[in-house]
Amino acid sequence: MRNSYFYKIYLAFSILYLIILVSGYERFDLFLKPILIPIIGFGVYFFRKFPTKNTLLSALVFSWIGDVILLFTDLGEIYFILGLVSFLTAHIIYCILFNQLNKIRKKQNRSVFIFGSILIALYLIGMVSFLMPFLGDLKIPVTIYASIISIMLLFAFNGFLVWEKPGNLLVFSGAFLFIISDSILAINKFYAPIPKSSFFIMLTYLLAQYLIVIGILKLNRKKVEE
Repeated sequence: MRNSYFYKIYLAFSILYLIILVSGYERFDLFLKPILIPIIGFGVYFFRKFPTKNTLLSALVFSWIGDVILLFTDLGEIYFILGLVSFLTAHIIYCILFNQLNKIRKKQNRSVFIFGSILIALYLIGMVSFLMPFLGDLKIPVTIYASIISIMLLFAFNGFLVWEKPGNLLVFSGAFLFIISDSILAINKFYAPIPKSSFFIMLTYLLAQYLIVIGILKLNRKKVEE
């Protein structure tokens, strides 16, 4: 894979960042967090051309914007809402991206897809119902966001059933970790503080982005190299 050093740098900086977070030095967010997604983004940018390259880059750009905006949530609720909108946009783009990827099987296993869809729906209903009493004026925005990330996971799950290996597992695992990251963030913000929440949120988030990117590149590798 070309320019693999970008992904190694991303992992190295991510580990450094996580060590800083778990050590309690969260004030270094302003210096380290904004550079992480651009590093892996450069890895995608300098990769060979493939059909969904611009879509993937767009999702990373909006994720990066969300990262930067959320650094200022202590200054007002508006920054949380703007960050939510940025990540909402990124998730919508990921839905589009997953739908654009080539399929190696014409039909997925319908019974498995239905079972997985039910589990995702139960997550959505359960999470929204659990948080609803604590959301205040953010009931509608958070419900919309939870719905979109659930749809994103559903697209990834459908892809898991029809894309080639190992890209299908990487992308689905990344989407799943994205859900976990957002769930930890939501519970920590609206329900009750979670010890070392920043560490766990960023651990799952950074790994999610890495797995999705690497999975997408693997799914496009054969087509690119032909």
